[in-house]
Amino acid sequence: QVRLVESGGGLVQAGGSLRLSCAASGSILRINDMGWYRQAPGKQRDLVARITSGGSTNYVDSVKARFTISRDNAANTVYLQMDSVKPEDTAVYYCNAVVATPPMGLTSTFWGRGTQVTVSS
Repeated sequence: QVRLVESGGGLVQAGGSLRLSCAASGSILRINDMGWYRQAPGKQRDLVARITSGGSTNYVDSVKARFTISRDNAANTVYLQMDSVKPEDTAVYYCNAVVATPPMGLTSTFWGRGTQVTVSS
């Protein structure tokens, strides 16, 4: 019933910028943490950045100086601003959200289907 839909992926030159968006919809009482993960073919899906409902953020070390996660709570949307991108950032980027759902307010983790980001050298 909860859907996360990513957008904004594509091809970008090394050193350039890209902005990913993820909008949550469906049966939602509250969204707690949201995050971005990425996965290259044959590789583990790893955390990129997370943000709490209050705006506290956490980043993997490799992107700390370059990426910024933010959210619009009214729109149930999380963003990832990717600056100074590198070829090693190439991956499918997945949106994640911890969502409280009706009727009891129980929380579950939901995933988007992913959006491809390719950084050319």
